[in-house]
Amino acid sequence: MKLDQRFHCFGCQADGDVIDFAARYFGLSAREAAGKLAKDFGIPYEEGRPPDRGKWENPTKAASLEQNYVKLERNCFLVLSQYRELLCFWKEHFAPKTSEREWDSLFCEALDRLTRVEYLMDVLLHSPLEERVELLLSAGKEIAGYAGRLQESEAGTVGSFENAS
Repeated sequence: MKLDQRFHCFGCQADGDVIDFAARYFGLSAREAAGKLAKDFGIPYEEGRPPDRGKWENPTKAASLEQNYVKLERNCFLVLSQYRELLCFWKEHFAPKTSEREWDSLFCEALDRLTRVEYLMDVLLHSPLEERVELLLSAGKEIAGYAGRLQESEAGTVGSFENAS
């Protein structure tokens, strides 16, 4: 997935703006997604509905959306923690043993990404909801890439762990 001013999913070819993304992600109409984003980020929003139509958000639907978000956040944290564990392993086991030895690419990846992964985990653990939502929207592609690296390591296509000495 590509995320910038707009999003584009290369898998399903979906694309659009932040309202389209939130609508697809949470299974809402565009109007409901705009209202949800406004509510979540504290932005004033006029619904423009006739007065006789009750509240725009169904409480049971809101509860299931919250459950879906919590599930997504947990999955992202799980990916980050597993990738962090893998990076720590690579940092220790693929470090050059002598100054003449060339640096292994896995060791370099560990040095390059470990701090970033720990930062993302800290945000998910300690930040308010708005910051966590923003992080998942802005770093979703990055976290998906980390999940791919985990799959590669499980498949044995990233490097040989047995040869680390």
